[in-house]
Amino acid sequence: MGETIPNWLLQRAYLTPNRTALVFENQSWSFYQMTEIVMDMAFSLHSLELSQSNTVAVLMKNRPETVWVIHALQQIGVKTVFLNHRLTASELTFQIKDSGAEVIIYDGDFLQTVEKILSLYKIQAFTVDEINRFDKKELTETEFSLDRVCSIMYTSGTTGKPKGVMQTYGNHWWSAIGSSLNLGLQANDAWLCAVPIFHISGMSILMRSVIYGIPVYLMEQFDEKKANTLLQSGKITIMSAVSAMMNRMLAVLEDKTYHANFRCMLLGGGPAPRPLLEECLNKGIPVFQTYGMTETSSQIVTLSPEDSLKKIGSAGKPIFPSQIKVVSNSGQSLPNGEFGEITVKGPNVTIGYLNREKANEESFQDGWFSTGDLGHLDEEGFLYILDRRSDLIISGGENIYPAEIEEVLLEHDGVVEAGVTGVDDPIWGQVPYAFIVSKQVLSVEELFHFCHERLASYKVPKQIIQINELPRNGSNKLMRRNLIQYID
Repeated sequence: MGETIPNWLLQRAYLTPNRTALVFENQSWSFYQMTEIVMDMAFSLHSLELSQSNTVAVLMKNRPETVWVIHALQQIGVKTVFLNHRLTASELTFQIKDSGAEVIIYDGDFLQTVEKILSLYKIQAFTVDEINRFDKKELTETEFSLDRVCSIMYTSGTTGKPKGVMQTYGNHWWSAIGSSLNLGLQANDAWLCAVPIFHISGMSILMRSVIYGIPVYLMEQFDEKKANTLLQSGKITIMSAVSAMMNRMLAVLEDKTYHANFRCMLLGGGPAPRPLLEECLNKGIPVFQTYGMTETSSQIVTLSPEDSLKKIGSAGKPIFPSQIKVVSNSGQSLPNGEFGEITVKGPNVTIGYLNREKANEESFQDGWFSTGDLGHLDEEGFLYILDRRSDLIISGGENIYPAEIEEVLLEHDGVVEAGVTGVDDPIWGQVPYAFIVSKQVLSVEELFHFCHERLASYKVPKQIIQINELPRNGSNKLMRRNLIQYID
């Protein structure tokens, strides 16, 4: 066994028992109260004879019970598989089988989904109410081994079949420490969690809450009006969001501002459109772009506060324990200013994919993880992310980055969302097609003219198609490859 640290929930309840741990709607719990609930549930789960060799899947919404379950599973040392409740029963069954989970804990809301899963795969399934009726069998994990697997999250599947990312206790610990060294930690800090807990951005907030000793304000599902109200109340200092959430919040914020206590909007989930960043800047919203993924246990690069104005559009520099470099197709380090694949290294980076030896061989080289994302470092070492390597369009030998075209389209007042993908072409190999969501029907000719004024001719979309909604996965990431289905 490698390095250990105290069981972080028990340590937090011992150090600051009366601090607020969780706020949900009109209820709140201190760390002492939360720990009492969690330990009672852990004793119930332990009666199932679960141990460190076991894996339990969780299919639950953003609710207090989900927080209890996650911490309770850590108390008995089992590995937790986080299931995305937006997936189909067939997709979930694949992940359950692949992870080797023996038990699934679920919300009653998902009974029909679980029944379908049980028809496809034999697994024990329990609700929280059922677990609480089990006999109690005491157990206390006084320490966590940093190299032990804590959680398994499946990748978004933007480049094929989802892969189970193994995250250790050390990954979560160093992610939290790195974030605090970058963003700082204040006595009045409180983090609004309006992103799904099944996503690393949500799970990491729960871990930071316990490690830092700060409250989480939990939303069952994102609501832009409620989020704005909380940010105006002075209760929230930090929030994690993606561009689509930020756009919705701005749309209803009107000419109002947020409370001075609100100091950090961590904006991730892909490159943020420049018009969005500029609007936030004009409204005085402290947006810090951040770059991370399931494989890095949340953020690995974040734009520090003092650089947020002069480096607009940059994801920043790596958090303190981590490193980044940009490499060529052959894996050679590239000088600052040249585009290539982003690779990362650090104690918050996954130990690998579950049951995927080939993927691990392809993704890791001398401790460096290949992200599959394209970008460059400027002369000062700030990272700028361009696109996914898999989304790159090569047209007549020229590289076209969908995000660049999307950013231009989003500068148009009538365009709410934009997605671009490559379509096979007999002459050019591929050509870009654009898909937009708009406030009203727009003139395609006007949009073409708009693009021609701002883009090189080979980057101008060959078609611009208006649709009602862009295809996104359970993590709210744009699925560019699914845009093809909207072509007549």
